[in-house]
Amino acid sequence: MAVLMKGAEAAAGMKEPLLAEREALERLCVDPKLARASGKRPTLCFDRQDGLSVASGAGCARLRATDTADRPNAALPLGVRKLGRLAVVRVGAREDDLAYERGLMKRFESLGLAVQVVKLPEEINQGDFDAEFERVNSDPTVSGVLLFRPLPKGLSDEHARQAIDPRKDVDGMSPVNVAQVFAGREGFAPCTPSAVMELLAHYGVSLEGKNVTIIGRSLVVGRPLAMLMLAANATVTVCHTRTADLAAACRGADILVAAAGRPGTIGADCVTERSIVIDVGINMGRDGKLCGDVDFGAVEPLVSMITPVPGGVGALTTSVLAKHLLKAARLQS
Repeated sequence: MAVLMKGAEAAAGMKEPLLAEREALERLCVDPKLARASGKRPTLCFDRQDGLSVASGAGCARLRATDTADRPNAALPLGVRKLGRLAVVRVGAREDDLAYERGLMKRFESLGLAVQVVKLPEEINQGDFDAEFERVNSDPTVSGVLLFRPLPKGLSDEHARQAIDPRKDVDGMSPVNVAQVFAGREGFAPCTPSAVMELLAHYGVSLEGKNVTIIGRSLVVGRPLAMLMLAANATVTVCHTRTADLAAACRGADILVAAAGRPGTIGADCVTERSIVIDVGINMGRDGKLCGDVDFGAVEPLVSMITPVPGGVGALTTSVLAKHLLKAARLQS
């Protein structure tokens, strides 16, 4: 629980950002009355009304939106002449996409940011999809473009990755931004890896010298997150569902990130009591409910920290996306 108290002290000392700079639409604000730990291990979680909270006997810490103008163009970040909308391109209606979309719409509405959802049928052919994506990408009223991936079977995102304007690429899928992340330079990193880094930083979890195991090697989460953590001087192991003795690789980690996209990948045999477990998986369980890659019920009593699904990293990801939209608008000004 020392980590949580360290995070509380750091957040309590934060100053409100200047509205003109408004780089961060979300600030981590911790209840100064946070009490000393009880015997219960904390759960990092997001509730629907208050944002980030630490559900434990000690009290709670919260992630709150900063005060923003009703019209974002009335108080734009420095260097931004006009803030366009975010265009979300969704093919089909996967439940995990819809759940993220609902959270995104709610967050952006609360911040006064405009969102347009471009809904395309699941049976769309490659040519029509590419043409529609080009139309959205070239729209001068759009400041940022987010494509929900993976696409349905039979569709490739390769043309979209190559075609997207790197300045509008708020989720870091273009080769230009991928290269920037891998080179340790400033660019657009994918939102989910960025959210993981912000979450750990808030709670005072230093990555320097830590052993990190990431389960998942996609260009959306696993690989870019590995690069961000390497830049923070962590020792990173990237595993996947075909790794031999996955449980042993996980138990050796101080920080374990589950991003395999398969429910139940991480069970009780994969963790120790020192483990910090970050679950970024979004799956549909057999009961029809959203779940992560971690068997939460089995793992939560055993570890020092864990994020739940739903209501974990995804809630912070939408805030990172809002920050990226403002950065994109600046780059295009």
